Amino acid sequence: MSIQTDTFLDAGRWEGRAFFADWAGTSAGVIDVRDPATDAVIAMVGVGGADDIARAAQQARAAQPAWARTLPAERARILNKAADLLEANSAELIPWIMRESGSIQTKAGIEIEHGALFIRHAATLATQPMGVMLPAMDGRSNHARRVPHGVVGVISPFNFPLVLSVRAIAAALACGNAVLHKPDPRTPIAGGIIIARIFEDAGLPKGVLQVVPGGAEAGEAMCRDPNIAMISFTGSAVAGAKVGEVAGRHLKKVQLELGGKNALIVLDDADLDIAASNAAWGAFLHQGQICMATGLILAHHSVADALTERLVTKAAHLPVGDPSTGQVALGPIISDNQVASIQKIVDDAVAKGAKLLAGGTHQGRFYAATVLAGVKPGMLAFEEEIFGPVACVVSFSSDAEAVALANASDYGLAAGVISSDLGRAMAIGEQLNVGQLHINDQTVNGGPFAPFGGRGKSGNGSRIGGPADIEEFTQWQWISTKAQASAYPF
Repeated sequence: MSIQTDTFLDAGRWEGRAFFADWAGTSAGVIDVRDPATDAVIAMVGVGGADDIARAAQQARAAQPAWARTLPAERARILNKAADLLEANSAELIPWIMRESGSIQTKAGIEIEHGALFIRHAATLATQPMGVMLPAMDGRSNHARRVPHGVVGVISPFNFPLVLSVRAIAAALACGNAVLHKPDPRTPIAGGIIIARIFEDAGLPKGVLQVVPGGAEAGEAMCRDPNIAMISFTGSAVAGAKVGEVAGRHLKKVQLELGGKNALIVLDDADLDIAASNAAWGAFLHQGQICMATGLILAHHSVADALTERLVTKAAHLPVGDPSTGQVALGPIISDNQVASIQKIVDDAVAKGAKLLAGGTHQGRFYAATVLAGVKPGMLAFEEEIFGPVACVVSFSSDAEAVALANASDYGLAAGVISSDLGRAMAIGEQLNVGQLHINDQTVNGGPFAPFGGRGKSGNGSRIGGPADIEEFTQWQWISTKAQASAYPF
């Protein structure tokens, strides 16, 4: 991809740099950004080390008080302008998302659409009431108000890089925080550069948003930095546990949105064509590289074979390839290491008795849509988040067994139940230990108006989106007032 300087994104402005108070080089140097489908270098960006994080955090902290004093209506105006710019430049930005993250065009378009929705939702937060009156006591008046934390550190993943970055960034900004954002170094453009550009052109004051791509060193530096008051992390359970540990030692507020082993329960009264469509979408969308992906398809034994046959047919008709070269349903897996991880889980299942009915092979990073039947506890395919296009079918005999199988996971992000009996589906769903439950739908759902997050290894009880944003990105301050000071006995 040649550098273009006459476009909105304007690669000549940020090539080899990061976004501090302005675009500038980093002490840790630069990294190549590669297309996972071709391994071609599509750009270079500045990469942050510990010194770069310290610099960005100091600048963000210096800029935050003035931003917090900015009138709520002005904060909302800037956020809405950023959403306008994201939508207006979608034709230019979608190809960047496709090439950098291996997304098909439809998925990249969803990122733009949902990204703008998250920003517009955040804009409404800026003008929400932020205080309550408290009962009077001792002749004083009392009220409590929500105040920003200061600097929020955002760490985001590669799979939905734009949405999973901007949902936290926009909400934190709306509430009066400054933000230091570290996008995944594999997707720094969709996850960082695009966001920096829309807020830069929208008129966000310099220093309020800092975008510094980086790896584990930069993330750990953010968790330790005294100028950062909160960490908002989206990623794997393993990395999230490390973030929670380091940030906790430094007494930071931590918001963790982690992975999931999400179950879709298909009851014996379900329409199997509809159920198969739901299961395929949940398991195969974006090559299964979604925290909400349908990791287990729990099918009543009386319909399991028929449902599996439909999944096999669908898998066989999902073309895999480079999204930039034609109409494909599945793009590349993000890295060779992830391909190896997927293959290990599939091979383990087959070795332990599961039936491989479709896929299970790959050409480079292009992994075919895969269907495993007869998956059982004890197999990696049952226990672990795969992050690949693998539909794992598990049979059950009773509603109670379906609940037990779904709750056997250490994760607790999302679940779905498909049935023609709404009351029965609800009765099952209410027993599932998950952060989000979808009746008559698959597990991949999200949006700006719902509190998103999980239980167990899927998070720490925090949520992002909807009514949770003010709770997460501000804290209470109690203020009492007297007409005049009075003496005490001492």
